Amino acid sequence: MPEANTGERLTNVLFYGVVLLLAYLVFRVFEPFLVPLGWAGVLVVVFYPWHARLEKRWGRTPAAALSTLGVTLILIVPTLLLMTLFVRQGIEAVRGIQHAAAAGQYSWLNQAWESVQQRTPGGSPTDLPTLVRQTAERTSQFLASEAGAVLRNVVVFLFDLFVTLFALFYLFRDAEGILAGMRRLLPFEEAQREQMIVRARDLIFASVTTSLIIAAVQGLICGTAFALVGLGAPVFWGVVMGFFSLLPVVGAWPIWVPATIWLMLTGHGGRALVLVAICAVVGGTVDSFLRPLLLSGRARLSGLLVFISVLGGISVFGMLGVVLGPIVLATAAGVLDVHLRSEPTG
Repeated sequence: MPEANTGERLTNVLFYGVVLLLAYLVFRVFEPFLVPLGWAGVLVVVFYPWHARLEKRWGRTPAAALSTLGVTLILIVPTLLLMTLFVRQGIEAVRGIQHAAAAGQYSWLNQAWESVQQRTPGGSPTDLPTLVRQTAERTSQFLASEAGAVLRNVVVFLFDLFVTLFALFYLFRDAEGILAGMRRLLPFEEAQREQMIVRARDLIFASVTTSLIIAAVQGLICGTAFALVGLGAPVFWGVVMGFFSLLPVVGAWPIWVPATIWLMLTGHGGRALVLVAICAVVGGTVDSFLRPLLLSGRARLSGLLVFISVLGGISVFGMLGVVLGPIVLATAAGVLDVHLRSEPTG
Protein backbone atom coordinates (compact mmCIF):
# COMPACT_ATOMS: atom_id res chain seq x y z
CA MET A 1 0.00 0.00 0.00
CA PRO A 2 2.70 2.58 0.84
CA GLU A 3 4.39 1.84 -2.49
CA ALA A 4 1.07 2.28 -4.31
CA ASN A 5 0.46 5.61 -2.57
CA THR A 6 3.99 6.75 -3.43
CA GLY A 7 3.49 5.78 -7.07
CA GLU A 8 0.15 7.59 -7.17
CA ARG A 9 1.68 10.76 -5.69
CA LEU A 10 4.53 10.60 -8.22
CA THR A 11 2.01 10.21 -11.04
CA ASN A 12 0.04 13.23 -9.79
CA VAL A 13 3.20 15.31 -9.51
CA LEU A 14 4.24 14.39 -13.04
CA PHE A 15 0.75 15.07 -14.36
CA TYR A 16 0.52 18.54 -12.82
CA GLY A 17 4.10 19.28 -13.85
CA VAL A 18 3.24 18.45 -17.46
CA VAL A 19 0.06 20.58 -17.23
CA LEU A 20 2.03 23.55 -15.89
CA LEU A 21 4.68 23.13 -18.58
CA LEU A 22 2.03 22.98 -21.30
CA ALA A 23 0.29 26.03 -19.84
CA TYR A 24 3.58 27.94 -19.89
CA LEU A 25 4.29 26.92 -23.49
CA VAL A 26 0.76 27.87 -24.57
CA PHE A 27 1.22 31.27 -22.91
CA ARG A 28 4.50 31.82 -24.76
CA VAL A 29 2.84 30.90 -28.06
CA PHE A 30 -0.04 33.35 -27.46
CA GLU A 31 2.07 36.08 -25.85
CA PRO A 32 2.79 38.06 -29.08
CA PHE A 33 -0.96 38.17 -29.79
CA LEU A 34 -2.32 38.94 -26.32
CA VAL A 35 -3.16 42.60 -27.11
CA PRO A 36 -5.19 41.98 -30.32
CA LEU A 37 -6.82 38.92 -28.73
CA GLY A 38 -7.64 41.04 -25.69
CA TRP A 39 -9.31 43.69 -27.86
CA ALA A 40 -11.24 40.97 -29.69
CA GLY A 41 -12.42 39.52 -26.39
CA VAL A 42 -13.51 42.94 -25.14
CA LEU A 43 -15.48 43.64 -28.33
CA VAL A 44 -17.18 40.24 -28.14
CA VAL A 45 -18.22 40.86 -24.53
CA VAL A 46 -19.63 44.29 -25.37
CA PHE A 47 -21.45 43.27 -28.58
CA TYR A 48 -22.49 39.74 -27.65
CA PRO A 49 -26.16 40.59 -26.85
CA TRP A 50 -26.53 41.99 -30.37
CA HIS A 51 -24.76 38.93 -31.83
CA ALA A 52 -27.03 36.53 -29.90
CA ARG A 53 -30.09 38.03 -31.60
CA LEU A 54 -28.45 37.71 -35.01
CA GLU A 55 -27.48 34.11 -34.31
CA LYS A 56 -31.08 33.13 -33.53
CA ARG A 57 -32.15 34.47 -36.91
CA TRP A 58 -29.24 33.71 -39.24
CA GLY A 59 -27.36 30.80 -37.66
CA ARG A 60 -23.94 30.60 -36.06
CA THR A 61 -21.47 31.22 -38.91
CA PRO A 62 -23.45 33.86 -40.88
CA ALA A 63 -24.21 35.70 -37.63
CA ALA A 64 -20.51 35.69 -36.72
CA ALA A 65 -19.65 37.15 -40.13
CA LEU A 66 -22.38 39.79 -39.85
CA SER A 67 -21.35 40.69 -36.29
CA THR A 68 -17.70 41.03 -37.30
CA LEU A 69 -18.65 43.19 -40.29
CA GLY A 70 -20.98 45.26 -38.13
CA VAL A 71 -18.35 45.90 -35.45
CA THR A 72 -15.86 46.82 -38.16
CA LEU A 73 -18.18 49.32 -39.85
CA ILE A 74 -19.79 50.72 -36.70
CA LEU A 75 -16.78 50.93 -34.42
CA ILE A 76 -13.40 50.08 -35.94
CA VAL A 77 -13.56 52.11 -39.19
CA PRO A 78 -14.85 55.28 -37.45
CA THR A 79 -12.23 54.79 -34.72
CA LEU A 80 -9.45 54.59 -37.32
CA LEU A 81 -10.72 57.75 -39.02
CA LEU A 82 -10.98 59.46 -35.65
CA MET A 83 -7.42 58.41 -34.76
CA THR A 84 -6.16 59.81 -38.06
CA LEU A 85 -7.89 63.16 -37.43
CA PHE A 86 -6.72 63.08 -33.80
CA VAL A 87 -3.06 62.74 -34.77
CA ARG A 88 -3.33 65.31 -37.58
CA GLN A 89 -5.12 67.92 -35.48
CA GLY A 90 -2.84 67.21 -32.51
CA ILE A 91 0.15 68.12 -34.66
CA GLU A 92 -1.66 71.21 -35.94
CA ALA A 93 -2.59 72.24 -32.39
CA VAL A 94 1.03 71.98 -31.23
CA ARG A 95 2.24 73.97 -34.25
CA GLY A 96 -0.42 76.62 -33.66
CA ILE A 97 0.63 77.03 -30.03
CA GLN A 98 4.28 77.23 -31.08
CA HIS A 99 3.62 79.91 -33.72
CA ALA A 100 1.38 81.93 -31.40
CA ALA A 101 3.90 81.77 -28.57
CA ALA A 102 6.78 82.70 -30.89
CA ALA A 103 4.76 85.65 -32.25
CA GLY A 104 4.09 86.95 -28.75
CA GLN A 105 0.32 86.37 -28.83
CA TYR A 106 0.45 84.81 -25.37
CA SER A 107 2.05 87.81 -23.66
CA TRP A 108 0.02 87.24 -20.49
CA LEU A 109 1.21 83.63 -20.40
CA ASN A 110 4.81 84.75 -20.92
CA GLN A 111 4.43 87.19 -18.01
CA ALA A 112 3.09 84.40 -15.81
CA TRP A 113 6.04 82.21 -16.88
CA GLU A 114 8.52 84.94 -15.98
CA SER A 115 6.80 85.43 -12.63
CA VAL A 116 7.12 81.71 -11.87
CA GLN A 117 10.79 81.75 -12.86
CA GLN A 118 11.51 84.70 -10.57
CA ARG A 119 9.97 82.85 -7.63
CA THR A 120 11.73 79.56 -8.40
CA PRO A 121 15.24 79.18 -6.92
CA GLY A 122 17.72 78.35 -9.64
CA GLY A 123 15.11 78.80 -12.36
CA SER A 124 16.24 79.11 -15.96
CA PRO A 125 16.00 82.65 -17.40
CA THR A 126 14.73 81.31 -20.75
CA ASP A 127 11.59 83.12 -21.93
CA LEU A 128 8.53 81.13 -23.00
CA PRO A 129 8.74 81.64 -26.81
CA THR A 130 12.38 80.52 -26.81
CA LEU A 131 11.55 77.51 -24.66
CA VAL A 132 8.65 76.54 -26.95
CA ARG A 133 10.88 76.87 -30.04
CA GLN A 134 13.66 74.78 -28.48
CA THR A 135 11.16 72.10 -27.44
CA ALA A 136 9.72 72.00 -30.97
CA GLU A 137 13.20 71.61 -32.49
CA ARG A 138 14.09 68.78 -30.13
CA THR A 139 10.76 67.07 -30.81
CA SER A 140 11.27 67.33 -34.56
CA GLN A 141 14.78 65.87 -34.27
CA PHE A 142 13.48 63.01 -32.13
CA LEU A 143 10.64 62.21 -34.55
CA ALA A 144 13.04 62.29 -37.51
CA SER A 145 15.38 59.85 -35.76
CA GLU A 146 12.44 57.58 -34.89
CA ALA A 147 10.88 57.54 -38.36
CA GLY A 148 11.86 53.91 -38.88
CA ALA A 149 10.34 52.90 -35.55
CA VAL A 150 7.13 54.75 -36.43
CA LEU A 151 6.89 52.84 -39.71
CA ARG A 152 7.44 49.54 -37.90
CA ASN A 153 4.75 50.46 -35.37
CA VAL A 154 2.31 51.18 -38.21
CA VAL A 155 2.99 47.73 -39.70
CA VAL A 156 2.57 46.10 -36.28
CA PHE A 157 -0.68 48.01 -35.73
CA LEU A 158 -2.11 46.83 -39.06
CA PHE A 159 -1.11 43.24 -38.30
CA ASP A 160 -2.68 43.46 -34.82
CA LEU A 161 -5.84 44.86 -36.41
CA PHE A 162 -5.98 41.88 -38.78
CA VAL A 163 -5.53 39.46 -35.87
CA THR A 164 -8.26 41.27 -33.92
CA LEU A 165 -10.78 40.97 -36.76
CA PHE A 166 -9.78 37.35 -37.44
CA ALA A 167 -10.19 36.45 -33.76
CA LEU A 168 -13.41 38.44 -33.54
CA PHE A 169 -15.10 36.19 -36.09
CA TYR A 170 -14.11 32.94 -34.34
CA LEU A 171 -14.94 34.27 -30.88
CA PHE A 172 -18.40 35.28 -32.07
CA ARG A 173 -18.90 31.95 -33.83
CA ASP A 174 -17.69 29.80 -30.92
CA ALA A 175 -19.00 31.98 -28.09
CA GLU A 176 -21.44 29.35 -26.81
CA GLY A 177 -18.71 26.71 -26.62
CA ILE A 178 -16.36 29.12 -24.86
CA LEU A 179 -19.06 30.02 -22.32
CA ALA A 180 -19.81 26.33 -21.75
CA GLY A 181 -16.12 25.69 -21.07
CA MET A 182 -16.00 28.63 -18.65
CA ARG A 183 -19.04 27.28 -16.84
CA ARG A 184 -17.36 23.90 -16.39
CA LEU A 185 -14.18 25.55 -15.07
CA LEU A 186 -16.01 27.50 -12.34
CA PRO A 187 -15.89 25.33 -9.18
CA PHE A 188 -19.48 26.11 -8.14
CA GLU A 189 -22.95 24.65 -8.48
CA GLU A 190 -24.87 25.29 -11.69
CA ALA A 191 -27.23 27.87 -10.16
CA GLN A 192 -24.29 29.78 -8.69
CA ARG A 193 -22.40 29.71 -12.00
CA GLU A 194 -25.35 31.21 -13.86
CA GLN A 195 -25.79 33.92 -11.23
CA MET A 196 -22.08 34.78 -11.42
CA ILE A 197 -22.17 35.06 -15.21
CA VAL A 198 -25.31 37.24 -15.17
CA ARG A 199 -23.95 39.42 -12.36
CA ALA A 200 -20.59 39.89 -14.10
CA ARG A 201 -22.32 40.71 -17.40
CA ASP A 202 -24.50 43.37 -15.74
CA LEU A 203 -21.50 44.92 -13.98
CA ILE A 204 -19.49 44.94 -17.21
CA PHE A 205 -22.32 46.69 -19.04
CA ALA A 206 -22.86 49.19 -16.25
CA SER A 207 -19.19 49.97 -15.67
CA VAL A 208 -17.71 49.65 -19.17
CA THR A 209 -20.30 49.99 -21.92
CA THR A 210 -22.18 52.81 -20.20
CA SER A 211 -18.95 54.69 -19.45
CA LEU A 212 -17.77 54.36 -23.06
CA ILE A 213 -21.08 55.60 -24.48
CA ILE A 214 -21.22 58.59 -22.13
CA ALA A 215 -17.55 59.43 -22.76
CA ALA A 216 -18.14 59.33 -26.54
CA VAL A 217 -21.19 61.61 -26.21
CA GLN A 218 -19.32 64.02 -23.93
CA GLY A 219 -16.36 64.13 -26.32
CA LEU A 220 -18.70 64.75 -29.28
CA ILE A 221 -20.57 67.54 -27.49
CA CYS A 222 -17.47 69.31 -26.18
CA GLY A 223 -15.56 68.86 -29.43
CA THR A 224 -18.50 70.39 -31.32
CA ALA A 225 -18.48 73.27 -28.83
CA PHE A 226 -14.79 73.89 -29.55
CA ALA A 227 -15.57 74.02 -33.27
CA LEU A 228 -18.51 76.41 -32.77
CA VAL A 229 -16.47 78.93 -30.74
CA GLY A 230 -13.60 78.83 -33.24
CA LEU A 231 -11.01 76.95 -31.19
CA GLY A 232 -8.50 74.95 -33.23
CA ALA A 233 -8.26 71.14 -33.45
CA PRO A 234 -11.79 70.34 -32.19
CA VAL A 235 -11.45 66.62 -32.99
CA PHE A 236 -8.18 66.40 -31.04
CA TRP A 237 -9.61 68.13 -27.99
CA GLY A 238 -12.88 66.22 -28.28
CA VAL A 239 -11.03 62.90 -28.10
CA VAL A 240 -8.98 64.13 -25.14
CA MET A 241 -12.13 65.27 -23.32
CA GLY A 242 -13.81 61.95 -24.11
CA PHE A 243 -10.88 60.12 -22.52
CA PHE A 244 -11.05 62.35 -19.44
CA SER A 245 -14.80 61.65 -19.23
CA LEU A 246 -14.00 57.97 -18.67
CA LEU A 247 -12.59 58.92 -15.27
CA PRO A 248 -15.27 59.39 -12.59
CA VAL A 249 -15.34 62.83 -10.91
CA VAL A 250 -12.66 64.14 -13.33
CA GLY A 251 -14.73 64.53 -16.49
CA ALA A 252 -13.93 66.90 -19.35
CA TRP A 253 -13.59 70.09 -17.30
CA PRO A 254 -9.72 70.04 -17.11
CA ILE A 255 -9.79 70.82 -20.86
CA TRP A 256 -12.76 73.14 -21.40
CA VAL A 257 -12.25 75.25 -18.26
CA PRO A 258 -8.74 76.46 -19.32
CA ALA A 259 -10.12 77.00 -22.85
CA THR A 260 -12.89 79.16 -21.37
CA ILE A 261 -10.39 81.17 -19.34
CA TRP A 262 -8.23 81.67 -22.45
CA LEU A 263 -11.23 82.94 -24.45
CA MET A 264 -12.09 85.42 -21.69
CA LEU A 265 -8.49 86.67 -21.41
CA THR A 266 -8.30 87.19 -25.17
CA GLY A 267 -11.49 89.29 -25.21
CA HIS A 268 -13.98 86.64 -26.42
CA GLY A 269 -16.39 86.66 -23.49
CA GLY A 270 -19.40 85.68 -25.61
CA ARG A 271 -17.62 82.63 -26.99
CA ALA A 272 -16.53 81.70 -23.46
CA LEU A 273 -20.16 81.75 -22.31
CA VAL A 274 -21.20 79.59 -25.27
CA LEU A 275 -18.45 77.08 -24.43
CA VAL A 276 -19.56 76.91 -20.78
CA ALA A 277 -23.20 76.58 -21.78
CA ILE A 278 -22.52 73.66 -24.12
CA CYS A 279 -19.83 71.78 -22.19
CA ALA A 280 -21.11 72.31 -18.65
CA VAL A 281 -24.87 72.66 -19.06
CA VAL A 282 -25.66 70.54 -22.12
CA GLY A 283 -22.93 67.97 -21.38
CA GLY A 284 -23.96 67.69 -17.73
CA THR A 285 -27.64 67.36 -18.65
CA VAL A 286 -26.93 64.61 -21.19
CA ASP A 287 -24.85 62.75 -18.59
CA SER A 288 -27.63 63.03 -15.98
CA PHE A 289 -30.17 61.77 -18.53
CA LEU A 290 -28.17 59.03 -20.25
CA ARG A 291 -26.58 57.36 -17.24
CA PRO A 292 -29.83 56.40 -15.43
CA LEU A 293 -31.38 55.41 -18.77
CA LEU A 294 -28.52 53.05 -19.67
CA LEU A 295 -28.12 51.61 -16.18
CA SER A 296 -31.89 51.05 -15.72
CA GLY A 297 -31.63 49.42 -12.30
CA ARG A 298 -28.41 47.48 -12.92
CA ALA A 299 -25.86 47.27 -10.13
CA ARG A 300 -22.61 49.12 -10.84
CA LEU A 301 -19.15 49.59 -9.40
CA SER A 302 -18.43 52.61 -7.26
CA GLY A 303 -16.71 55.61 -8.83
CA LEU A 304 -13.54 54.91 -6.85
CA LEU A 305 -13.28 51.34 -8.16
CA VAL A 306 -13.88 52.47 -11.75
CA PHE A 307 -11.26 55.22 -11.39
CA ILE A 308 -8.66 52.78 -10.00
CA SER A 309 -9.52 50.08 -12.54
CA VAL A 310 -9.07 52.47 -15.50
CA LEU A 311 -5.73 53.89 -14.34
CA GLY A 312 -4.50 50.53 -13.03
CA GLY A 313 -5.60 48.82 -16.22
CA ILE A 314 -3.62 51.32 -18.33
CA SER A 315 -0.50 50.71 -16.22
CA VAL A 316 -0.82 46.92 -16.65
CA PHE A 317 -2.30 46.45 -20.13
CA GLY A 318 -1.54 49.78 -21.86
CA MET A 319 -4.42 51.44 -23.74
CA LEU A 320 -6.28 48.11 -23.67
CA GLY A 321 -6.55 48.63 -19.91
CA VAL A 322 -9.01 51.52 -20.42
CA VAL A 323 -11.60 48.82 -21.11
CA LEU A 324 -9.99 45.62 -19.81
CA GLY A 325 -9.24 47.00 -16.33
CA PRO A 326 -12.92 47.68 -15.50
CA ILE A 327 -13.96 44.40 -17.14
CA VAL A 328 -11.54 42.39 -14.95
CA LEU A 329 -12.69 44.21 -11.82
CA ALA A 330 -16.39 43.91 -12.71
CA THR A 331 -16.03 40.18 -13.40
CA ALA A 332 -14.20 39.63 -10.11
CA ALA A 333 -16.82 41.69 -8.24
CA GLY A 334 -19.66 39.71 -9.82
CA VAL A 335 -18.11 36.34 -8.95
CA LEU A 336 -17.28 37.43 -5.41
CA ASP A 337 -20.71 38.95 -4.80
CA VAL A 338 -22.60 35.80 -5.84
CA HIS A 339 -20.20 33.58 -3.89
CA LEU A 340 -20.67 35.63 -0.69
CA ARG A 341 -24.44 35.63 -1.09
CA SER A 342 -24.43 31.84 -1.39
CA GLU A 343 -22.33 31.30 1.75
CA PRO A 344 -24.30 29.85 4.65
CA THR A 345 -24.96 32.43 7.39
CA GLY A 346 -25.32 29.97 10.24
